[in-house]
Amino acid sequence: MTMTKTVLVLCTHNACRSQLAQALLEHELAPALRAISAGTQPAQAVPAEVFAALRLAGIAAEDLVPKSLEAVRDEAVDLVVTVCDGAKETCPVFPRPVPRLHVSFPDPMGQPLARFLEVRDEIRARLVPAVCQALDAEREARP
Repeated sequence: MTMTKTVLVLCTHNACRSQLAQALLEHELAPALRAISAGTQPAQAVPAEVFAALRLAGIAAEDLVPKSLEAVRDEAVDLVVTVCDGAKETCPVFPRPVPRLHVSFPDPMGQPLARFLEVRDEIRARLVPAVCQALDAEREARP
């Protein structure tokens, strides 16, 4: 990836999985990638376990807050990633065609920190390479 790409990570509540994915993608792939996230039915807050899981990985993410899809709809995104089956089913149509990628992860909400750590590590292991591959494939498909 040579130009900065913007990836939108969608989840139903934009509280756990999409927030973890946003922070991990930014941490692992910046400055080539900018990640944003939103929810189809955003929660009121990001749980403390998300911040703790990111802190334990050495990732600062104090500015994470749930956002509605409306808050990011006008962003120019290069890839839409859904990280839960509910968001995949209700993923909206964007003003211009945008490639999509679905990689589902279990919801750790309401579970111990150890489960958040497992989901964080699974996102790092599966989603980060999948996003790189999807963006590389999209770039290669352009004339």
